[in-house]
Amino acid sequence: MSTIDPTARIEDGAEIGEGTFIGPYCIIGRHVVIGANCRLIGHVHITAQTRIGDGCTIYPFVSLGTPPQSLSYRGELTKLEIGAGCTIRESVTMNAGTVAGGGVTRVGDRGYFMNCSHVGHDCQVGNDVIFATSATLGGHCEIGDFVFIGGLSAVHQFTRIGPQVMVGGVCGVRGDVIPFGLVNGQYASLEGLNIIGMKRRKFTKERLTTVRAFYQKLFLGPGIFAERLNEVQPLAANDPAIAEILAFIGAGKHRALCLPADDAHKS
Repeated sequence: MSTIDPTARIEDGAEIGEGTFIGPYCIIGRHVVIGANCRLIGHVHITAQTRIGDGCTIYPFVSLGTPPQSLSYRGELTKLEIGAGCTIRESVTMNAGTVAGGGVTRVGDRGYFMNCSHVGHDCQVGNDVIFATSATLGGHCEIGDFVFIGGLSAVHQFTRIGPQVMVGGVCGVRGDVIPFGLVNGQYASLEGLNIIGMKRRKFTKERLTTVRAFYQKLFLGPGIFAERLNEVQPLAANDPAIAEILAFIGAGKHRALCLPADDAHKS
């Protein structure tokens, strides 16, 4: 059975999973669905059509499913979907989607969101991410699996961050970041590959050597970036990670690519 503190307010229509604990002074809206074995420690506010997966732990003063911070919003009932096994620390905020953006903000499984981090409306966030303190996403961002975003870093709306990226602390990310990238700086620039993360994902020495050689040729070789990008296309056959990076670059729409600082002015 679920356990609900007598000071919590659960509106009629809300669904609470087996084994879930709802702590003191939580407020749960009528369209909310909370999975099994979750723990809302206290003072948690959940509204809109928010669905939370099994086994999540949510700390005090978290606010989930609140209206999108968008001037186009007109009070529509939209969605926030959070996967299983997430840890959401104090004062985290995640907004529901907008009709114009598809109506759904999605967060994957096993995310760890440190205090005061924020997921804006219509964002699509992958699995196994870590958002450090006050890491912030503008609306419509796409964040891949195993991404780490450092403390006090902000990602501009419509920006894409590929899988296994590491973003340093106190960064303003204004361009798309390639999969496996490492970015840093006040206005984030590409500093290399996230080698530590790749090793954790079981990349062999041979694969690391192959992907590093590709990175050097594409981002640090002679000539302008557009010419180098055209030259390295055949290298997609050399490793799945190279193919993933090239596909990511080719799919860009809204934002320029985040490049090394010395190359950005030549692209």
